Amino acid sequence: MSGSKRYVLDANAFIEAKNRYYGLDICPGFWDALVAQHDAKRVFSIDRIRAELAEQDDEIKDWIENQAPETFFKKTEDQAVIAEFQKLVGWVYSTDQFADSAKSEFATVADGWVIAYAAVNELVVVTHEEFAPAARRKVPMPNVCVEFDVEYVNTFEMLRSLDEHFVRGRKSR
Repeated sequence: MSGSKRYVLDANAFIEAKNRYYGLDICPGFWDALVAQHDAKRVFSIDRIRAELAEQDDEIKDWIENQAPETFFKKTEDQAVIAEFQKLVGWVYSTDQFADSAKSEFATVADGWVIAYAAVNELVVVTHEEFAPAARRKVPMPNVCVEFDVEYVNTFEMLRSLDEHFVRGRKSR
């Protein structure tokens, strides 16, 4: 297991966890692990993901406001990140593969910023999107990661790499 890798999470890593397998009410250990791994300087996200997540009035917004350290969501206003983002968007617009609507969407959502931040800071992107060589209607994050040699994994691969385990606690009776 590689404890030296560092990760930046896409919005869907939070949303999928909340909605499916690591709901805050049934697996608080996942959310505690994110904070602990952040404190160890291994897990982050970015300001633009925070903004997307905070738009919803749900448990993730509460987690962001009450448990996530302020430093969990890194700022993307760094010139190197901005320049990298511009390169990513330039590539997306230069390829004929994607529909114009997919190109426009990529330029306005946080996905490209996550990848740009990862590229500049040598982080691994955590997303549940999958590589889709024939995609047209959306620009999958893994497609851009492959083009720009940025490593990507899903949440489960990240947790295994970080050697995280969620063990059932004993209930008080």
